[in-house]
Amino acid sequence: MKKKVAFETTLEVRDACLCLHAQRAARALARRFDEALRPFGLTNGQFSLLMALNRPEPVSLTPLSRFLAMDRTTLTAALKPLQRDGLVQGCANPQDGRSRLLRLTALGEAKLATAVPIWRSTHQTIEAELLPHNADALRAGLAALC
Repeated sequence: MKKKVAFETTLEVRDACLCLHAQRAARALARRFDEALRPFGLTNGQFSLLMALNRPEPVSLTPLSRFLAMDRTTLTAALKPLQRDGLVQGCANPQDGRSRLLRLTALGEAKLATAVPIWRSTHQTIEAELLPHNADALRAGLAALC
């Protein structure tokens, strides 16, 4: 049986596909930040979620999910271990009793504060590796897709 898609097409996708390159880079970045944040008992996703909750006022699930580009179901699942560990707390929304507001607890704020220096150091190392490729242009290009 003859293949329907030529191997040359596979090579074309390998070399040109923005989605593939973004996914591979995201996984590689995630592994590096996971490794750096492991001593704090956090994954890179949990760190990002805690950082997204680091705001003056509690936030509801919908704007948080939009900010993180996550569906509500995935976000709810990601919040469970953080709530279980006492890092995030949900409370009733005084304007809308059907929704809940989320905020960092004192323990969550403390954990985030201890992890930030390692995040900064890791981030600086990665940016230095990207320096010849212009990290600001990369950020701008990725932001344009959101």
